[in-house]
Amino acid sequence: MSMDMTTVGEPGLLDTLQHEVAVFARRAEQTRLGGVGQVRNSMDRAAYLLLNRLDKEGPMGVKALAASMGIDSSTVTRQVAPLVDTGLVKRTSHPEDGRAVVLQLSPRGMSRLEEVRSSRRQLMAELTHDWAPQEREAFTALLTRFNTALSDRMSTPGMPAGDSQPAS
Repeated sequence: MSMDMTTVGEPGLLDTLQHEVAVFARRAEQTRLGGVGQVRNSMDRAAYLLLNRLDKEGPMGVKALAASMGIDSSTVTRQVAPLVDTGLVKRTSHPEDGRAVVLQLSPRGMSRLEEVRSSRRQLMAELTHDWAPQEREAFTALLTRFNTALSDRMSTPGMPAGDSQPAS
């Protein structure tokens, strides 16, 4: 479905927006927005998002985790393997179906996740130190809305699937 750009905004503004989103994506990937200090860049995006999701939603199977993140099961399986190997995620039997495997954050994983979150919070505080609280709230709300729109677009039939998912 094509959208009439005159109803969305000025072409110059949209050009600036798409450019700034591209710059943001590049800088975010370059730094992984990884925080400050020794923890800086110490956890890749996929690991952070998986650990964060398991923390927020609790133990779940690979299919449920994949569905909640908007990615396929094979991607989750591939991304979880090193997290299991390093002891950040545990594989356990499903409480109701012993044949099924459930992934859950280990105590080590929870500790590591909180360490990374704290470092990233500090980075966000530094980057926005001269912003008013209302500006931080507005930016967060708009970025969340933008990420939700991207996620919705990716889940629309006919759109290519991707690993894009708002950080939780």
